[in-house]
Amino acid sequence: MKNLQKKNILSFIISSFIFLFFNFSAKSQGPNSFADLAEKLLPSVVNISATKIIETRANSFNFNFPPGSPFEDLFKEFDKNGVPQKRKTQSLGSGFVIDKDGTIITCNHVIQGAEGILVKFINGKQYEAKLVGSDPTSDIAVLKIKTKDNLQSVSLGDSDKARVGDWVLAIGNPFGLGGTVTAGIVSARNRDINLGKYDDFIQTDASINQGNSGGPLFNVDGQVIGINSAILSQTGGSVGIGFAIPSNLAKHNIEQLIKFGEIKRGFIGVRIQEVTKEIADSLGLSNEEGALIASITANGPASKAGLEAGDVILEFDNKKIENMRKLPRVVADTPIGQNVAIKIWRNKQLITKQITVEKLTEEKVSKNKLTRQNSGNSYQSIFIKELKIKIRDITDDDVKQRPNLENIQGVYISDVEGLSPLAQIGIKAGDIIVAVANIKINNLTSFQDQFKNQLKRNQNSILLTILDKDNQSRFVGVKIK
Repeated sequence: MKNLQKKNILSFIISSFIFLFFNFSAKSQGPNSFADLAEKLLPSVVNISATKIIETRANSFNFNFPPGSPFEDLFKEFDKNGVPQKRKTQSLGSGFVIDKDGTIITCNHVIQGAEGILVKFINGKQYEAKLVGSDPTSDIAVLKIKTKDNLQSVSLGDSDKARVGDWVLAIGNPFGLGGTVTAGIVSARNRDINLGKYDDFIQTDASINQGNSGGPLFNVDGQVIGINSAILSQTGGSVGIGFAIPSNLAKHNIEQLIKFGEIKRGFIGVRIQEVTKEIADSLGLSNEEGALIASITANGPASKAGLEAGDVILEFDNKKIENMRKLPRVVADTPIGQNVAIKIWRNKQLITKQITVEKLTEEKVSKNKLTRQNSGNSYQSIFIKELKIKIRDITDDDVKQRPNLENIQGVYISDVEGLSPLAQIGIKAGDIIVAVANIKINNLTSFQDQFKNQLKRNQNSILLTILDKDNQSRFVGVKIK
């Protein structure tokens, strides 16, 4: 009897182990099918056809020469006075319903410049859509259709919870085929692909092609965690690298587009740059973090709050600023008129300031004329051996050639040797040094005094503030030892 009990117990343990093993293996390989999820979500995804009017020059000839033909330019000359012709074109994209009242989300580039927008559901029904609001910067647009039909909507999920390796489902209208479902995983987070200053894309290997733009990227719970927006491809087809706007970034923008028809972004009046290892070292920062203020808008929120060029913003409204790219997104999403705490690094100390966020506006540049000490060819040029550059005072002649120097104090870089540490980071002859270690300099004498003081401190790096030919300032950390 005991042997039988032992056999039963052993059999139970083995069976349980086998069940758990295969169950775990199945889960590790993902779901057996996305069919139920796709069936549930497809009615909420729409195909979008945007009609646009483009103007082309009529071709009075009944033939075309191959590209590069020596006759091509000749016949273009004959035809250049042809009458411009207008014709209709259609751009195809995707979208999804977020409210049963007929509110639909898509990408701005799908409908930008459209004279007519047609929305088609998987059941074949079509509706004319009205543009509620769009935003080229975030590439989001909100549409509205009128219908008494019982529309099926989807909800925006929490994209911050999406992890690299999570399963995702993309549904859209690739190449106008409509109702296409593709599956993949989250390949990466927080991608910056240089489409704008608010880039924070989710990367996925779910197949995304032309026409998928504006379509949803779902998690396995059927929530939208991204809006498919771009692909990386030399051919225009999917190569397994697609990008989606995170739902958490889209939520705020969608709400504003519905409410105001536009997006009211926060503004604090600073131009920022990345904190490099050399800059962090020269400022006494232990890590390469935060956003370094390169310049400040006169009479802007930052100026009123007492911020200065050279400060490093480490925290904004209790949100840590890990790098330069994060600050514009955080500021943009802050309500207009809100007073927030901002933590900055200045003179190797952490300081807290209060700043009131304003609506994004154009920067204003103050113009106050300066009197120059030198003019003509009567200037002195000196060689700085540690930097391997030649510098001199700014002259009246410089201002005549470059009027944007009228209000600038500093020293003019007249020559940069090939082995100069500044040459390695793109500094050129004609650039201006306006500050050393965050201390403003007026002329050659003040530069020499400040530079010598920094050398005496036995530092490995020195922080310089450089103004380029377009009057854009940036900080550079230069290794001198």
